[in-house]
Formats: sequence, structure tokens, C-alpha cells
Amino acid sequence: MERRYQIRLEELLDDAQIRPGLLRGVLPRLVDFLKPFVDSLLSPEQRTNAQHYIEGLVSDLDSKDVESIAYLHDRERQGLQKFIGQADWDHTPLSRELARQVGQQLGEADGVLVFDPSAFAKKGSESVGVARQWCGRLGKVDNCQVGVYLGYASRKEHALVDFRLYLPKEWTQDRSRCNKAGVPKEVRFATRHELALDMLDTQGDLLPHQWVAGDDEMGRSSWFRQELRQRCESYLLAVPSNTLVRDLIAPEPPYSGHGQRKRTAFLRADRWCASLSEEDWQTIEVRDAEKGPLVVQAAWTVVQAKTEGKVSDVAESLVVFREQQSDRTFKHDYLLSNRVTSKPLEEFARVYKAEHRVEDCLKRAKSEAGLGDYQVRTWKGWHHHQCLSLLATWFLTQETRRGKVQTPALTVPQVRIMIAELLNRMLKVNSSERIRRRMNRRLARNEEARLYHWREHKRLPPRRFHQRN
Repeated sequence: MERRYQIRLEELLDDAQIRPGLLRGVLPRLVDFLKPFVDSLLSPEQRTNAQHYIEGLVSDLDSKDVESIAYLHDRERQGLQKFIGQADWDHTPLSRELARQVGQQLGEADGVLVFDPSAFAKKGSESVGVARQWCGRLGKVDNCQVGVYLGYASRKEHALVDFRLYLPKEWTQDRSRCNKAGVPKEVRFATRHELALDMLDTQGDLLPHQWVAGDDEMGRSSWFRQELRQRCESYLLAVPSNTLVRDLIAPEPPYSGHGQRKRTAFLRADRWCASLSEEDWQTIEVRDAEKGPLVVQAAWTVVQAKTEGKVSDVAESLVVFREQQSDRTFKHDYLLSNRVTSKPLEEFARVYKAEHRVEDCLKRAKSEAGLGDYQVRTWKGWHHHQCLSLLATWFLTQETRRGKVQTPALTVPQVRIMIAELLNRMLKVNSSERIRRRMNRRLARNEEARLYHWREHKRLPPRRFHQRN
């Protein structure tokens, strides 16, 4: 190995070495972290429940549902179940405080707000908002719930900030079904775009930003793009490859000398892309990433777009990014923006990759803070769990940023594992062992109840196997 590579390898290994005492004092910091959030809760018992629940979300539990978290703390599950699924506490002040902290600690003037729907596969029909709809996790239409999330990305970090539950029309038109799931009476049907705008109007003032980004579900709506323009927001939104566009820079067809001049025809965005030569693509280095410089190729033009059968009344930038895959083919992404400038590609590339970083936020919340591990059916239960999971993720993000001062290569999963080990020491027993003991005691009580029933009625009832809530 050449000397310069050996030196760089030693630097990387040194950056990845975790120093002793890196997380010293982390559990007291968790208590301090929670104070501004739990101040809005109604009682000391609710504040304790919130702390126990978040500790469970950052623990090493295999399933981070209410019952497992209760058993982790060696307590009966009913109290924590009631706190999550039934208790009358409002999650919105906690979300507002989260947005304030994210804006204060990560905020930059050119930050990016990202809207990203995410689905949770569910069985049955009782869970609030569940319906047959597109589930990206499964890659098909299936039974699931869909949440719309607001993320924030800057050069410092990225984090999820707020969320809304999407209620399909089959729910909002069935009042008895909504009542059973605890949906408030004032809740009416709202599209995913309307939910996104509600979050923008609610939290946008707390999050310094210059851009709004989103996937092709967000971008294909001409109404949504128009609403963003009316709010004076700059957007870069993905659109499907079959979006019709009229290139406003391309030369118009030659005039035949009769009648009106023909305009450039509308064509699909992917066909416009296929007509480009190699010289039309510009290579852009976006930023340094974990595996080296993040490089994309991009091309753009000014177009008049036609989405949902409606022709836009304003000129927009069509931006196409391509990245080479392992099989040497190119993956293309198509986006529309209301920003039309002379040299926009470097900025477009930064915003494009910021959107992808918020997708990482969702993966982080699901894998490290139990975002999708809930087993609740009600409106309150879903919102309570989502809110506390985002707080747990934000705490892990803060601890990771704090640790990077000593260990630049530190990751959120590493921090979560170390915190879980500290929690196990604090609770004096491995969490899985604690849960096993608790479940064995519950099964023993069930068997004792069966024997008592036999003594009274001379026959045994069916066995009641342990079931999760």
C-alpha cells in the first residue's frame, strides 16, 4: 500500500475509534432533553410515562410496542397502554417544540423542507386510516396506513419534524367507523397535498428554508405546485417520467406560411431526456459522503408542463438527474422547479440530494426508534406513538452530533446501541430476560385462573395464550 493511502487509512480508523466515556451522562441528558417537551403534559405520571416510553424506543427491544416497553421497566402494561392509546394529551405542543429545536440547531437560510409519505403495512380493518393503498415498503397496493412526514435538511444534519395521518375517503365518509377509532369530529377528508400544506403553514415559520422538495406523488399535482407559488416558496419536486412537457428553449417548427405558427409539441419527459447528447449532461459534485464524493449528472431546460390534464400557466425548469447503476445502466429522476436561473444545476443537485437524506430520516426512525412498531388502533394512539418516536430519533441525532466532536465517523445506530447497553445496566437485567420473566408470570396467572375455573365449574375453559395488545 502506498504511503499516502496508509496515512489516510490510519486517519479513517482513528476517526472511527470510539473513545471511552463518549456517552457519559447520557441518561441525565435524556431527562433534561425531555423537560421542554413534557412541560405541556398534564401530570407527573404522564411525564414519567413519556420518559419510560422514549427509553423503550431507544432500547434494544426487538419489538418496541407498548407492552414490551412496559415490561422492560417491570411495570404493568395497562398504565402505559392508556397513556399512549387513550389519555387526553395533545401531541401538537411537543411537535411545535421539536420544530423549534430543529430550526434553531440545524437551521440554515437555504435549508430544505421535504414532504415524504410513508406507509405501514397492517392486517385487519380496525386500525385508524387502514385501507388498500400503495405501500412503498411492500412495493404494491396492500392493506396499510399512510403518514405524510415533514423533514428538514441542511448542511448540518437532517431530521423529521412533523407528521399527518392520511384518512382515505372510505374512512371520512363512514362516521361510525371514525367514531370507533376515536377520530375527532372536526376531521374531514384531506388529500396528502393538503396535509403537506397544513404542516408547511404550521411549522414553516420555525424552520429557516429556501426550498420545498418532495417525491413524484407531491410533484405531479399542478394544484400543489400552484399553492407553493402563491406562498412564494421555491420548489423542486419529482414528477413521473411520463409527464408531458413543452420545451420552451427548443427552436419552434419552421413556419409553413399558412395559418398560425405551430408551437413545439408536448412530449414525455423521458423522451425529451432520450433525445439529449452526452454533451448536454453536466457532472456535478454535490458534497462529500460516507463512500467518497457524491457525484451526479444533470441536464435541464425551461418547459411548460402538463400534469393531471392541465397545462401550467407559468414556465418551470425541468431537471433530469442520472446516476449509473452497477449494471452500467442509468437511473433517471425527473423534477420540476419554479426557479428559472442561468446556472441552476449545482443548487438543484444540492436540493435533490437533500430530499434523499430525509428518506434516510424515515429509515432511521423506523430502524432505531420504533416508528413502525406500534400496535395501536386509535387516532390518539397513532399520533402519540409517532410524536414520541420522532422525539426519540431527535435525541439520538443530537447525541450523535455531540459524539462526532470526538468520533467523526460515529453513526446513529452505534449511539442507539450504546444507550441501550446503559439502559440495561440501569435496569439491572437484560431487557429480553426481563420481558421473558414478566410473560412467564402472566402465563402462570392464566393457568392458575384456569384451575380455579375447573374447581368451580368442573371443566377447563380454553387456554388463553399470551397476546400482545
